[in-house]
Amino acid sequence: MPMNSNIGLADRLIRLILTIVFVVFGFIYGWGWFIPAALLLITAITGWCCLYTLFGWNTCSTSAKTTAKSAAPKKTAKKRKK
Repeated sequence: MPMNSNIGLADRLIRLILTIVFVVFGFIYGWGWFIPAALLLITAITGWCCLYTLFGWNTCSTSAKTTAKSAAPKKTAKKRKK
């Protein structure tokens, strides 16, 4: 099964910001905060989240555009008569 991107740009930025916050919490409160930070960082870098796939969510706008283009009817060229 191919891993298509299902995380949009805004979602990736939020995950990166939360990664930084969790890393800071990890240094202050203990190593347990590094686990969610690592998961958020991996999903932000890859652009794919397994939970989004499980629930059928997709915040990536590029796949929506691709789906819309493929669903649109194709224009055919008319032949000219000579």
